Amino acid sequence: MPHLYHLFRQSPLVVFSSNMFAIMGLRSLYTILSKAATDLKYLEPAVGVVLGFIGTKMIGEYFGAEIPTEVALGVVATFLSGGVALSVIEKNREEEQGES
Repeated sequence: MPHLYHLFRQSPLVVFSSNMFAIMGLRSLYTILSKAATDLKYLEPAVGVVLGFIGTKMIGEYFGAEIPTEVALGVVATFLSGGVALSVIEKNREEEQGES
């Protein structure tokens, strides 16, 4: 953050306020995700697979393998949405079995 103050000498308020809003946004996002993780059974394993994919992608890029950004985003979106969808489907099935 000190390097940002160097770049924006005339308006340190802009740097400070933008960082504070970013921190507040991340905090609220964390709160939402922590609540969602308790409700969505397969979200945590999906995030683990995404992190494994990103780590593999980074190692692959070190050795010269290129994965296009669009493909990587597609893989991430697919796994995360799949984890959410599976969780919702299973929750609906459990509710239906509980009713009958």
